Parts: sequence; C-alpha cells; structure tokens
Amino acid sequence: MKFTRMLTTKLTSFWLMSLAAIAFVFLLSAMMSFVQLTYKFQQQKVAELETMLVDQYQHQPDWDLEAWLPPMLLAYNAVDFRLTLKDEVIFAYEGNLTTQNAMVYDHVLEPKSGLRMQLTLTQPFEHYTFSWYEILILLVGVLAVAALVRFGYLWFSQQLDGIEELALRSRLILQGKHEQALATPGNGKPRLINRALTKLLEELQDAQKERGRFDKFIRSNTFLDAETRIGNRLFLNNRLDALSHNQAMLAHGVIYLLEMDDLDLLQQSQGEAVTKELLNSTVNAISQLLQTQANSIFARRSHNQFAIVVPQISLIEADQFASKLLKICLSQPLPEVDNSDNFFHLGCAYFTAGDNAAQLIEEADMALRAAQLQGNSNWFMYDKGAIDEEFAKGSVRWRSFLENALVQRRFFPFSQPIIDSDGNEHHKEIFTRARDNQGALIRATLFIPMANKCGLMPQVERQIIERVLLLLSNELADGVSNTQKNKKSAPQIYSINLSLDSLMSRAFTQWLKTTLLEYRHLTTRLIFEVSEDIVIQHQEKLQPKLDMIRKMGARLCVDHVGQQVVGTYYIRECHFDLIKLHRSIVRHIHLRPENQLFIRSLIGGLYRTEVQVCAEGVEVFEEWQTLQILGVGAAQGMYFSDPIEAK
Repeated sequence: MKFTRMLTTKLTSFWLMSLAAIAFVFLLSAMMSFVQLTYKFQQQKVAELETMLVDQYQHQPDWDLEAWLPPMLLAYNAVDFRLTLKDEVIFAYEGNLTTQNAMVYDHVLEPKSGLRMQLTLTQPFEHYTFSWYEILILLVGVLAVAALVRFGYLWFSQQLDGIEELALRSRLILQGKHEQALATPGNGKPRLINRALTKLLEELQDAQKERGRFDKFIRSNTFLDAETRIGNRLFLNNRLDALSHNQAMLAHGVIYLLEMDDLDLLQQSQGEAVTKELLNSTVNAISQLLQTQANSIFARRSHNQFAIVVPQISLIEADQFASKLLKICLSQPLPEVDNSDNFFHLGCAYFTAGDNAAQLIEEADMALRAAQLQGNSNWFMYDKGAIDEEFAKGSVRWRSFLENALVQRRFFPFSQPIIDSDGNEHHKEIFTRARDNQGALIRATLFIPMANKCGLMPQVERQIIERVLLLLSNELADGVSNTQKNKKSAPQIYSINLSLDSLMSRAFTQWLKTTLLEYRHLTTRLIFEVSEDIVIQHQEKLQPKLDMIRKMGARLCVDHVGQQVVGTYYIRECHFDLIKLHRSIVRHIHLRPENQLFIRSLIGGLYRTEVQVCAEGVEVFEEWQTLQILGVGAAQGMYFSDPIEAK
C-alpha cells in the first residue's frame, strides 16, 4: 500500500498547505488593514488640529495659543511643533519624546496669509506594548485554529481510509490472494465499489468451486462405475500399472476377484431396484472394511465381478482378509433365489515383487473358478509358495529392527531429480532407505508399512529431515567457498514426504516448528510433500499444521494427485505451491486420451495461480513429450534418473 499511502500524504499535504496559505493571506490582509487604519486615524487627528488652528486664526486674531495648544500637543505625543506666519514663528513647541522614524506633517493652512504648520509625531506603534490580556487572546486564537486544522486533518484522513482499504483489496486481488481479499471486506469507500468487489469475489469463488466439481465430474465419468460409484475397469488398469514397472509388480500384496454368480437371474426375477440395493449394500460394506488397508483398490470389472487389490499385506493377513470379505458378503440380506447358498465366490492371488501384472489377473481368475467348483459360497487362494522372506518377519522382529536402525541412525536419504521443461533441475525429492546390520539396503515398501504399524514414522522422518538439513548446511558452506572462487552454483532444493502420523503428532510438529525457526535461512530450500488422500480425509485437522509450515518459509506440495476421484478445490484452500500427478495418470499418457482430458481440466482450473504441476513416474520419452504438450511444467521418474544416495 505504499502508493496509496503516498497519494494520501500528498492530498493531506496539499490540503494543509492550502489552508495555511489562506490563513497567511487573511492574517496579512488583516494586519495591513489595521496598520492603514491606524495611520489614517493619525492623519484625521492632524486634520482636526489644522481645522482648529484655521478657525482660531480667522475668528480670533488675538488667539491665545498658549492656553489650549500645549495640552493638545501633549495628548498627540508630538515631538516638535512650529506655527509660522509669513516665515515668522508665532508658536513653537518641543516635546519630551525622541524618535528616529518620525512622521512629519508640513502643511500650509492659509495660502493668502502664509500661515504654515510643521508637526512631528512618533510612529503609531513605536511606543505601543502588548499586554498579557492581548497575548492571551492571540494565543487562544492560534490554538483554536490549530485544533480546527487537526480536526480537519483527522476527518480528511478518515475519509481517505476507505480508499486505502479499497486499494488494499485490489492489491490482494492482483496478487491472486482472492480468499484473503474476500475475508477482509473492511469499510472501503465508496461503499458501492466495495460491495461490487465482494460480490465479484464471491462469484469467482463459486466459479472456482464449480470448476473443481466439474473436474471431479469428468474423472467420475471416466474412472468410476456409474451404478456403484467405485472404480471401473479403466481405473483398475491404471492403478495396476502404477503398482508395476514393465509389467513387474513393485511390491507384494494380494488381488481378490469377487463374483456374484446369479446376479443376472436375480435382476430378472426381482427387478433392478432389489439388485441395485444388494449391490450398494455390499459395496458400502466392503468399502468400509477397506478403509483399514492403506492404498487399497476397489473396482468393478464387469456386471457381476469386482476386483480388490490390497498391497503391503502378508500371506497370513491376506487369508484373514479373504475370510472377512466373504463374511461381509454373506451377511448381506439376499432375496429368495435359487442356489442362494452358492451366490458369492472369491478368488485370491497372492503376489510378490517382480511378479507379472497381467498374469495376476489370470491367477485370480483361476482361483475364482476353483472356488466356484467347490460348490457353496467360499473363497480360494492361488498361492505359488513364493512369499517374500523379508516381509515374513514378525511384527516384533520388525519393531526391533526399526528401533535399532533409529538408534544407530541407519536411515539414509536417497534423492531423485525433478526436471523442468527446459531440462534444468527444479528440485530433488528425498526417498528413505534403511540399511541392515550387513549394510544391505531395505526397500521402503518393506519397512514403511511396518513403521506405520509400529508408530515409528515420526522418528524416521525426523531423522531424515535432520540429514537433509545437514546436507543443505554443507552445500551452503560449499556455495560460499565457490563464490569466493568466482564459481556460481545454483542453490539445491529438496522435497521431503510427511506421513499422517507425523503431521498428527503434536511432539513432531512442535519439533518441526522449532527446527525450522533454527534453520530459517534454509527453509526456503525445503518443500514438504503430503499425499492427496491424507489431505482429503483430514483437511480440517491438517490445515493449521500446513499453514505453520508455509509461514515458516517452506513450500508445500501435494502428491499422488489423481489417485482418488475427488475434487481439486482443496489445492487452493490449503495454498499448495506444487502438485504431483500420480503415476497411474502419467503411465502411458500418450495412449490414454481420458487421462489427457483430466490433466487439461486440472491445469485449466489452476489458471492464473502460481501452482506448478509436476508428474511422477515418467518412464519413456513419449510420456514426457505428451505431458509437456499438455502444460505440465516438470517431471520425475526413471526416464530421467533413478534415486541415488544423497551425500
């Protein structure tokens, strides 16, 4: 508001100068008028004396001047007086006053007789002194004028404050801070303009929300089943591609195929309403059960078949989860149909890292057929016997391993660069790796789920943040050294992932706040990433924590965008600086127009904002080329570089 404050100062200064000039001219005019009136009064007194002398000379030739003229001259404060008749002095008077600037009046009274008068008087104000009463009156007048001027200044400033508030809201609008401008309507004047700004901001906010709802509508019609509102076959394929690389699964887990054998017969005999009610109740019950499994996938493959993918789960837990799924299905109120005891069948295929993604569906389908051959509603597990031995460790052993790794500081940061459209490095994302006692690396897909179960993720992420800050401090010292050697090096920026447990931990957030204050000279080189599903489910609780991080100077990023079918207005509400598209949206983007449509809509909704769009999981040139054409500004993935240890 520097410009408007300058304008206000100029206006008030002009007003004060104008008022002061008017007061000065008025006082000068009054003083000059008073002086002129005083001299005029003195001249009138001299004229009266001349009239008296002429009258005495004409009517009383033997005029007795000594009797009445000296007292009058004394009253006039005369310095000198001479009355001559034909150059003969007939009366002279010498006063007891002296002056340097005398007023001399030399007038001829009777031209015929030669009567002449010479009168010397003092200046009207020469012997005048101000009394305390006059000084008091003058002081009261000056104070009254000053008070009126001060009141006028305050009133003028108050009237201009309304313009200042309008200018402040306009500046916020130009900076893109529409929510802040809407939240501070103030008392801007003219009020009509202020109300118009408020109305336009409200309509803009509604339009942005509608744009977010439109994005969700596009994704819903593309990736959701119209009847059950869960993922469709395309959604399942995208998510399976995201869990694999070159058709090889990246982690372990289980895939379930649930089939309702006689759903078509039920629809023909009971009608669509009964069938829809059964589908919705079954889907809702299964969805509620899947909330306990992170990153699970639930989709409808066909009219009567559903697919469920649960990653990061052991074989024993997969068996238990299959029993729960079947129990939930059998608990649904099934109408009276033939073979009601043989309605639900569940086929399960357990997979490990490296298994072929396409073969998994075939194995799950084989398990489903085996369950159907057994007769009644049941489930069957297709088990190749290849269980990941590392994951088979018990929870106690995992907790012991993680605690020892924390004490011995055996969690290390690995970084992967994010490349912008110009081919330059935008920043580096930090990935966590652990080392066992033999120095072998433990994959994050193994220990992070166990760390979450054991409640140790805040300690792990705290150790990683400390290592990253140490890296930045060392790089800053190296940068100073390079500057002294006239070598220029761009400042390195790192992004660090934060889990839900860490953000919900009061001790962790307090430690993070203290640490960021301590390293406030490095906070501008930090980006903290939060997963989209975490933000959607816990936005109100996370909002103060995210605001704290942003106020400390660090930037915010939301990753896995597009993994869930949700609205995108939360990006503006949480003030994220970057968003990262999930690999399921990026994978084979050049072959999937529906994913391209989503990205175009997302970038269009972020128009005129400073939010940068990045993509994760880029593996081939065609994907990166298509993303650039769509307007994505940066990307990361194995096409550019694999994660390497940050040293």
